[in-house]
Amino acid sequence: MTLLSDLQDILRETFEGGQPGKPTMFLDSTKADGSGNNGIFGTLSGLSASQASDPTALRLSVASHAAHMAYYLEVGLLFMRGETPSGPFAWMESFSPSVVDDAAWTALQTRLHAAYDEMMERLDAEEPSAVEEGVNPAIHSAYHLGAIRQTVKLLS
Repeated sequence: MTLLSDLQDILRETFEGGQPGKPTMFLDSTKADGSGNNGIFGTLSGLSASQASDPTALRLSVASHAAHMAYYLEVGLLFMRGETPSGPFAWMESFSPSVVDDAAWTALQTRLHAAYDEMMERLDAEEPSAVEEGVNPAIHSAYHLGAIRQTVKLLS
């Protein structure tokens, strides 16, 4: 194992969940058929726009977490691409939208998938900055997966 492959495994498990027949690093065990252990994508796809918009007692909706995670990955990708940000990052605003309709919920999930896919492609290509710039989004996304899973438990 290398740092790169460990980072890819963390991101994959965080976003895609456990893989059938393989041990997990931090999620509950996955059943042989692949069920029972969702990462971010599986968790989000199981929610309606209304559920994703419910802030629950925790005060942040799943949609807010998803929007923030997409933004965080996009910021990491800026650095992976060697781009220089034009100004300060809008971290607080990145939690919007907190309320979504069906179309916005689908678009937000698509945005998150696209950012994840590009990050994994850059890691697969072993770009020089990929490992360095991929660590923080991996850890941060794993945190938000936990927060989302706790929020989902509170949905009615």
